[in-house]
Parts: sequence; structure tokens; C-alpha cells
Amino acid sequence: CVGQDGVDRLTSAGITGVTNGNDSKKFKGEDKMDGAPSRVLHIRKLPGEVTETEVIALGLPFGKVTNILMLKGKNQAFLELATEEAAITMVNYYSAVTPHLRNQPIYIQYSNHKELKTDNTLNQRAQAVLQAVTAVQTANTPLSGTTVSESAVTPAQSPVLRIIIDNMYYPVTLDVLHQIFSKFGAVLKIITFTKNNQFQALLQYGDPVNAQQAKLALDGQNIYNACCTLRIDFSKLVNLNVKYNNDKSRDYTRPDLPSGDGQPALDPAIAAAFAKETSLLGLPVAAVPGALSPLAIPNAAAAAAAAAAGRVGMPGVSAGGNTVLLVSNLNEEMVTPQSLFTLFGVYGDVQRVKILYNKKDSALIQMADGNQSQLAMNHLNGQKMYGKIIRVTLSKHQTVQLPREGLDDQGLTKDFGNSPLHRFKKPGSKNFQNIFPPSATLHLSNIPPSVAEEDLRTLFANTGGTVKAFKFFQRDHKMALLQMATVEEAIQALIDLHNYNLGENHHLRVSFSKSTI
Repeated sequence: CVGQDGVDRLTSAGITGVTNGNDSKKFKGEDKMDGAPSRVLHIRKLPGEVTETEVIALGLPFGKVTNILMLKGKNQAFLELATEEAAITMVNYYSAVTPHLRNQPIYIQYSNHKELKTDNTLNQRAQAVLQAVTAVQTANTPLSGTTVSESAVTPAQSPVLRIIIDNMYYPVTLDVLHQIFSKFGAVLKIITFTKNNQFQALLQYGDPVNAQQAKLALDGQNIYNACCTLRIDFSKLVNLNVKYNNDKSRDYTRPDLPSGDGQPALDPAIAAAFAKETSLLGLPVAAVPGALSPLAIPNAAAAAAAAAAGRVGMPGVSAGGNTVLLVSNLNEEMVTPQSLFTLFGVYGDVQRVKILYNKKDSALIQMADGNQSQLAMNHLNGQKMYGKIIRVTLSKHQTVQLPREGLDDQGLTKDFGNSPLHRFKKPGSKNFQNIFPPSATLHLSNIPPSVAEEDLRTLFANTGGTVKAFKFFQRDHKMALLQMATVEEAIQALIDLHNYNLGENHHLRVSFSKSTI
């Protein structure tokens, strides 16, 4: 039951069309599962982190959703559909099949309200989400009796979507995409690949209408807070030919396909077709107004904490993928296990490093999980370390072997499993929110009070680069931003000075910043 607080918030939101009787009585009526039909539905027992998008998605298969009001503190929502028939279909369907959001059962019943009249300023977020999905109405759905919805959209050209992910600070797996896009219809096939240093995917629905709905609802949205932005367009391909079922490609209609370990998911003909259509996506996609919340995943810290714990912040999605990276084109005169530990440690907890005995310009690096190795690969492949552009790929090895007892391998292999310098061992640590690509600006923290700007400028200049700018944080002189002349100089400074002892038992913490000075 909504209770008095809910009543006050509803009346302040300007909800009208309520049946007679005083406030407390009329809200008690919300508990009746079999109340008189209304196109406004009352949804209870919502999980705490649930978003408007997820609640709207419950109603989309049954017809047009015309309004929504979330009562976050009460874990409840009101959803208004365009017609009473749609609401009846929805209630009947969900009384037979218990609806779940984020693996939690929720309860849907008719509201005593006949309509929701919400004040736009109070409900702006919800209105923005609604706008994004207004056109996303289900045509030809088996659930509703209508064949075409009121706002029928022009038929989409192809059931295949091409998806690019911008600002990919956290790994996005094939399973995450499947979970998000399945809300709009049956996903038949997915192929993922990296092109121009960007994670991309092709995703095929059974029906072009589903592709149209998904594009309208998801284009420009973030998967996690403020990052992993989806850019979606129709592909010129109308059918995907998937050869292998693995973490890069999957055909859900053919579970019998081999995993084809290590085989590229794209066949050459499809690869050529991509080259032609890349030009379609040259323009950045404007985000939906009202800064929508992330799609189906709680906030970025939780998502990253979950990623570090070996699963992305969605139920049932495991951290697939390899934990071992192969790094090549290293400067063999300069590189050490410690320097690789420090640099790769920005993106995950490095367990072991092995510089190859017969090929000292290459190394194997074992991360704590597949998400971390993906993150490190995305951010460090193509960066300059000790004057050479390094290449980072996933290795075929599952683990990095330590040298046999008593065998001297000249210090080329090092076990960092118990290192106190791991940044991500505490779930929910601030470090999860501060994972950024290498940049010329560094974030410094744990600076003792006795250390002045001049000391830090000198210290960083001694790493061989030029300090362009420096700024202490206004509220907290334990932290500062320091800008080097180039990204390469910043990488060098981070390797040299992260965990540097500044005295008074203060070890300097260095990471990349997204800010500039």
C-alpha cells in the first residue's frame, strides 16, 4: 500500500481522476488485486535500483505507455497505458506469468486512478524516458490483440542493428548486450568485434520492427552511469552468418555450433560489407534529453565493483573471456615486471607478469578476471611505453606459470598475487569510478601536508618530461591534478611515481584523470 507519504507525493504531483473517498481509504484500495479495471496500473515491490526504462519496458508489449510516476522511496510506480484494453491484457498476462525485474518478483494491479496527470517539472526524468520510447510501440506482437499500434513506425530496413559503444570505461560483453536488447524482442544472433579501436557489434532480431523499437529506445543511452554510450544504426546486412558460438559471436537459433576457439567471428565477406557502411555512423548521436539513467545496470561503482568481482552488474552474466594478456613490442632494454604491474594495475589487479625469456619484447600479464583484462586491453593497446607503441591482445594461455623451484629466470617472472598495491580488491572502492583512458593529466592523492607544489613539479620533471600545469584540489590539499606535456610522459611518470614514498608514511597514489587543468 502506498501510505500517507505516497499520497502526499502523488497529490503534489497533481494526480487526478481518483475515485471518491478520503486519501487514506482510497490508497488502501490499491492493495486489491482484482480492483475495477483502469488504464493506470499500480506496481509494487520494485527493486531499489530499478529505472523508469525498465518499468516502461514492462508495458511496451501491450500497447502505448502514456505516463509513468516512480515512487522511489516506496519501491512503487504507477504506469498509465493508452487504453483500458491494453491494461487489462497486461494485468491478465502478468497474473499468469509473475513479472520479474532484476531477478525480483514484482506485483501489478489496477490503480484506483483513472489517469495520471503529473506535473512535468516534478516528473521531468520520467517524461524524458517516455519521450525516448514513445515511438517504440509494439506492432504485430503476439501478446496484444491489435495488429498495429497507434503510432505505427515506418518499417525498418533491416532486422540487423549495428552497435558502437563509446566511452567504454567498463567492459561490455556479448551477454550484456543480449540482456539489454532482449527487452525489445527475440535476439537471434550477435557478432562482436573491435574496429578502429572501438568495440562494435551486429545484432539480428527476428523482425525488423523489434530492431526499430530497440534503436528508438536505446540509441544514445548509457549502459552504465555516464559511460558506455550506445550508438545504434541499421546495418545494410539483413542476415548474419555466425560460424561459432563463443564470447565473441553467438547464434541463439543454433546451440549446436562449435566454439571455434580463437577463430575470428567475422567471415571475410561480412568484414568487407562493414568497411562500406562505416561511413553511415560518422556523426555522434545526441543523447536523449534529460540525461537518462543507465539501462539496466545500477550505478557505475556497483557495476565496476561487480565487474571486478568477476561479473558485470547484471544477474547471470559471468565474466567470460581470458584473464591473460599478451603484450608485445615492448622496449626490452627498459621494461620490467614491476613497470608492467604498475601500468596495467590502473585497470585491474595484476596477479602475475612474465617477460618471455626468448623474446624479451613480449610479456604475459595475468589479471584477476576477464573484465579487467578486457579493460586493460581496451585502454592500453596502441599506447606508448618507453618510446615504443605497445600491442595488447588476449593470450591463449589460461594462467601465467611460475618458474620451477630453484630455477633462475633472471627475475623475468614475478608473482604479485598478494601485492598491497592492488587498487580493486575492496568492492565498491572509489577506484572503480576513476578508471579513465591514459591522459596527459594525472590525478595525485595521499600528498602529505609538508609537500608543496614546487616539490611535486620537481619530482615529476625528474621522470624526463615537462610539467605543463599543476593544481591542488581546493577543499583537500591531499589531492592534486598535474599535467604533463604528452600522454606518453604521463604514462612514464605514473610508472615511476605511483606508490613513491613522500615521507611521513605517505605513499603517493597516481592515476589518469579525465579532467584538464
